[in-house]
Amino acid sequence: MYHPRFQEKAEITQVKPSKAAWISQRAFINEIILWIIWLLLIGAAAHPQLKGEPEMQVKNARSFFIAADISFSMDTRDWVMDDQRYSRWEAIKTIMADFIDEREGDCLGLIFFGSNAYLQSPLTTDLDFIKWQLNETEVGMAGQMTGIGNAIGYATELFENDTLENKVLLLLTDGVDSGSDISPLDAANLAQKDSITIYTLGIGDAHAPNSDLDEKTLKAISRMTKGEYFAAIDPDELEKAYDTLNNLEPIEWEEQQYKPVLTLYHYPLALALLIALVHQLLLAFIHFSSSLIHKQ
Repeated sequence: MYHPRFQEKAEITQVKPSKAAWISQRAFINEIILWIIWLLLIGAAAHPQLKGEPEMQVKNARSFFIAADISFSMDTRDWVMDDQRYSRWEAIKTIMADFIDEREGDCLGLIFFGSNAYLQSPLTTDLDFIKWQLNETEVGMAGQMTGIGNAIGYATELFENDTLENKVLLLLTDGVDSGSDISPLDAANLAQKDSITIYTLGIGDAHAPNSDLDEKTLKAISRMTKGEYFAAIDPDELEKAYDTLNNLEPIEWEEQQYKPVLTLYHYPLALALLIALVHQLLLAFIHFSSSLIHKQ
């Protein structure tokens, strides 16, 4: 059976017709090559990856809560910085912001107290969040009284839910305890039993007229919990207290680190393309060789 206009095409191509047509058959090896290419493409689409073994990296950090008094007395404007007068709370926020900036890698938590104690931020390494919470807090938000015992008791409860070995509380206040459900010394005794170290900062001059600062109780709290008392009469004294906290023994902890992930999809993809290219070149060469043989 002839193809339409077969004779005309034979004359144009100058190929002499024969009685039997040569038809190339797909060899078995071709089937194998196509299957190999298909499997390589599937492997590349699966996006293979090579992950290194996880390794533990030891880091050093300090972890402590800051319990800050925000009762109405903290609005007293008796602090002078850069020849300007600030309230006690404004001065503390300014100096504490610099203190927090130096805590890279440390875990900090915020407790604000007045009539009652409130958790403003749990222990976290997100220091920008701590600073934001500090700046958003104003005097009187926790009530007008000074519940020192409540603040220590609340911090003790928070530490009980944590696995930290070194538990440190930084307590800032300018007054005397008033209206707490538990006395400051009783709360400190409970904290001492839970191995909590309390550093107390008395804000203002205890010997100034009309001062309510109870240095005696704050010193007793620190002594009972193996901490230290600081008389933060002015910004310079407050910075000295922060320098002491910088020398606290850091906690060693392990953080799991992973090696970079190596993607491997391009290897099977490149191999598939290479095999396909070589396969097509071989087929073209065989077809060309066969055509020369039939012309002869």
